[in-house]
Amino acid sequence: MTDTARAADILKDHRDSIDRLDAILVYTLGERFKHTQAVGKLKASHDLPPSDPKREEAQIARLEDLAKRADLDPEFAKKFLNFIIAEVIQHHQSHQSKS
Repeated sequence: MTDTARAADILKDHRDSIDRLDAILVYTLGERFKHTQAVGKLKASHDLPPSDPKREEAQIARLEDLAKRADLDPEFAKKFLNFIIAEVIQHHQSHQSKS
């Protein structure tokens, strides 16, 4: 097998792994949002605020720590979680307006 063919095989293996991980991420986010939707409905039905700054702060710190341990840029992890939190709050607010 030539070096180019070996490289192509290795590249295919990496891409297959990336594709599997992308699927895991999408399904994991889908599951996460199912839970946050349920939280939003629960908060709305009990007149609780859509956002919880203390929890959000704790979650960001927790994710930054996890990112460091996973050798992932903590700033990227923080931006990612902030994006998710903003989406969740928006969903929670939409439940509040329906109550």
